[in-house]
Amino acid sequence: MSVDDVEFRRRIRSDVPHSARVWNAWLGGKDNYPVDRELADAVSAAYPQMVDIARASRAFQARAIRHLASLGVRQFLDVGTGLPVANSTHEVAQGITPDARIVYVDNDPIVLAHAYALLTSAPEGRTAYVEADLSETDTVVGEAAKTLDLSEPVAVLLLSTLGHLTPADGIAVVQRYMARMPSGSYLVLCDTVKTPQTLAAQEAYDSGENPPYLVREPEEITACAEGLEIIDPGFLTIALWRPEEEDPVLVDQWGLVARKP
Repeated sequence: MSVDDVEFRRRIRSDVPHSARVWNAWLGGKDNYPVDRELADAVSAAYPQMVDIARASRAFQARAIRHLASLGVRQFLDVGTGLPVANSTHEVAQGITPDARIVYVDNDPIVLAHAYALLTSAPEGRTAYVEADLSETDTVVGEAAKTLDLSEPVAVLLLSTLGHLTPADGIAVVQRYMARMPSGSYLVLCDTVKTPQTLAAQEAYDSGENPPYLVREPEEITACAEGLEIIDPGFLTIALWRPEEEDPVLVDQWGLVARKP
């Protein structure tokens, strides 16, 4: 085992839940530890809709990417990507535009390992990974610029991630990202709205050493898109954003896609 392998293993905390691995558990994945599954089960017990939210978020992501790719967007910055699953950002985007460029961002070293192994680009496009926290906007954008052409439109994806920040900090972070993007770029954003049920889930998630995840008032989500043009069908439950199935399951996660003028 190399020195790099030892350092990598040391950095992976299997004794503390991580949001990417908890999310993977809700999606039925296998890339998680017992501590992650325990937390996932505790949140689901407090809020049974959590699995539906995880699935709806992935489906919204794919629909939004397909729509933006059909509009000619060929660059995607996926912040807080989580562990790779079917229909990852590059698979959806390059399935429509093979020359699409995608940069994934996450702060979990196990996500980094999976990204290098699994997030392989189509020959015509490019895929890269940045290990950083979503709040480190200068680092993220600086590293992303090695793959993306920031003189051309970029779709910035922040899906089910802002709860790691306070509402005020979340708004500021999103606005910093969009300030660095050129005209014609897009923001794809969704997060869990505040209800008695989601507050119960928030309390269940906030346990032990696990950092809290804060649910949002609807206006705290739309404030992130201030100065942008929210495109049809607007800001609503993500299940109803250009749905591809009849009678989708409505969830307490709302989202939007907005264009920078």
